[in-house]
Amino acid sequence: MPARVRRETVDLSGYPDLIVIYLGMRVRTPRGGVTFLRFGKWIRDSVAAEPDGLLLHENYFFSPVHGGMRQYWRDFESLEAWTRTLPHQAWWRDFLRDSGGTGFWHELYSIRGGMEAVYDDMPSPLGLGTFAPREPARGRMFGARGRLRREGEAPEPVLAERELD
Repeated sequence: MPARVRRETVDLSGYPDLIVIYLGMRVRTPRGGVTFLRFGKWIRDSVAAEPDGLLLHENYFFSPVHGGMRQYWRDFESLEAWTRTLPHQAWWRDFLRDSGGTGFWHELYSIRGGMEAVYDDMPSPLGLGTFAPREPARGRMFGARGRLRREGEAPEPVLAERELD
């Protein structure tokens, strides 16, 4: 006799501002392997510090040269605040100055509505970037708050847009 499927769902009413973000790094050069491993350690240490608002962190490997993670955050404000503190602030600033032979991407999904994505030095399109038109991350599209069209003042970026030119 076949076993019955145990089907469940979740009640997300206690998380009205939930954010799910997928992040990934892809090795593009031999130097990128070192960068990839270094970032892995930094991320492990950061998650172990239990940043305020981080509900869950999960690692994934898409291939031997492409790893990533999924994170659930209580709200966008918690995620945004964490990105402007050390150690994340330093990693991101240094990465934007030199990707170290890697490519980076993230895609963010908000329960309140809205999605946004950014792709830095990726060798080929993936995710939303495979079917939606890609454009330079400049002006309003430079930061996640602008890409999501969120109200409120965005914090100072970790690296000014003009420094990327």
